[in-house]
Amino acid sequence: MILLPLCLVWIYPFIWMVSASVKSNKEIFAGLNLFPEIVRLDNYVRAWEQANIGRYFFNSVFITVFSIIIAVSTTALIGYVLGRYRFPGKKITIGLFAAAVFLPEGYTIIPIFDLISNLGLSGSLWGVTLAEAGGAHVVATLLFAGYFRQLPGELEEAARIDGAGFFRIFFSIYLPLAKPVIATAIILQFMHSWNSFLLPLVLTLSRPELRTLAVGVYSFRGEYLNDWSGMAAASTIALIPIIAVFLFLQRYFVESIAGAVKS
Repeated sequence: MILLPLCLVWIYPFIWMVSASVKSNKEIFAGLNLFPEIVRLDNYVRAWEQANIGRYFFNSVFITVFSIIIAVSTTALIGYVLGRYRFPGKKITIGLFAAAVFLPEGYTIIPIFDLISNLGLSGSLWGVTLAEAGGAHVVATLLFAGYFRQLPGELEEAARIDGAGFFRIFFSIYLPLAKPVIATAIILQFMHSWNSFLLPLVLTLSRPELRTLAVGVYSFRGEYLNDWSGMAAASTIALIPIIAVFLFLQRYFVESIAGAVKS
């Protein structure tokens, strides 16, 4: 009974946003009523077509999908090494990973922009993708490390006897067993890339057509007038994929957290 009111408090902003997406600007500020007088689906049409949300949606999908592939592959490899191997400076390495959590994104924007420019990827979707896939990804890395640590070492020993090397052991034996953590890493990276604002904003200043959804929603703000209903419609469109991915992978998400804590 205690959790029900808390749940309603947490979910109310989402319900209000969906409600505002089918209202006029006047109705939005008329009160807290969630039910509009007239359902205005034209807000979604205006957001998708006139505000170019369709193009921004494609950009977000491109950047998110490829950043997930890169980030999950790298964090899984790093987690495998941290979880299964002993080497000098291992605790220091883990400490540096943990310290990176407290580093504000704004402090790294200049070196990231400089690196992307030197690679010749400035003003391209691939440049934004690499920028989003970079970073420490501490939570995903430590989840992989904890999950791989609890797996039996006999699997690795048997594979080495059969002549398997590092990458074959990792990709053929350990990675397929880490499906719950892979699902969690996908969710975390999906939320990070899909909702990212600062990096895509800076890296697409010279080419507005490469904006992501998070940046595109901001375009509803004008100098003298804000299209709040259009912004709510665009925000609802942007939120639907996150909910769908989480609902699809939530079972694996819980399993990975339980496995990492147990280890």
